[in-house]
Amino acid sequence: MKLLSSCIIAISMYSRLPMPQIQWSRERMKHSMCFFPLVGLIQGLLLALWLWLAREVLGLSAAMTALWGTALPVLVTGGIHLDGFLDTMDGICSFGDREKKLAILKDPHLGAFAVIYGMVYILLYAGVFYEFTVRTAGKYDLLPVLFMTMERGLSGLSVLLFPSAKKDGLAAAFAEAAEKRTDRLGMTAWLLAVPAAAGLLGGSWWLKAALVFLILLAALFGWFYRWSLKHFGGITGDLAGFYLQAGELVCLSASVALLALRGQAFGRLKHREIQRG
Repeated sequence: MKLLSSCIIAISMYSRLPMPQIQWSRERMKHSMCFFPLVGLIQGLLLALWLWLAREVLGLSAAMTALWGTALPVLVTGGIHLDGFLDTMDGICSFGDREKKLAILKDPHLGAFAVIYGMVYILLYAGVFYEFTVRTAGKYDLLPVLFMTMERGLSGLSVLLFPSAKKDGLAAAFAEAAEKRTDRLGMTAWLLAVPAAAGLLGGSWWLKAALVFLILLAALFGWFYRWSLKHFGGITGDLAGFYLQAGELVCLSASVALLALRGQAFGRLKHREIQRG
């Protein structure tokens, strides 16, 4: 029952999906971080469902599909991670000391840099998602499930492993309530399970794709650790959201690159078959 409560808290906190109302307590929050990747799994499945509906049922253009596909993650999460990205850009672009940057993260108002970089992010995401929509052709709609699950595993690990930059706030509350050793193992299990499931269910190409995503996210995680300590003195909920949004854009771009390479490989193979014929 406690695990179910932890799951409900995780999904209700990090998404707008309807969940039963329960009383939050330290005991019930103990393993909530373990279910953070589940939110990414659900979001990825909803995105795949949208791609199928837009293509097979609604017959929408790639551009319209991409625009709504860009909006869907924000609608599912309520924009909580994008808000963290925007606050982080405001803080880092202030060029102030650590205390000033942390104060900006707590400020509920958006500054000019948040607006500017938010627009840049959305434009890049929409453009990359358009390319993904064109190239997936219904065969690779589930690719976002892989990285949306794993990026949340690493984002959750940052809360459990990094020092807290503040004594209060969402990240500090979850880190304090967590049973850290168990939750770290849970997050690691997610990171190992995703490539394993991709290989078992999809074959070698899906396994390779999952490993590419994991390597990119791990490299970004290493950079993020040093960067967050240098500029903020540790992790906050906003910074965890920044990592998640950055990882999502990186992996979506990698998906387009993987599909482009796969298309070229098929093209060369078909050309050879024609020559042999």
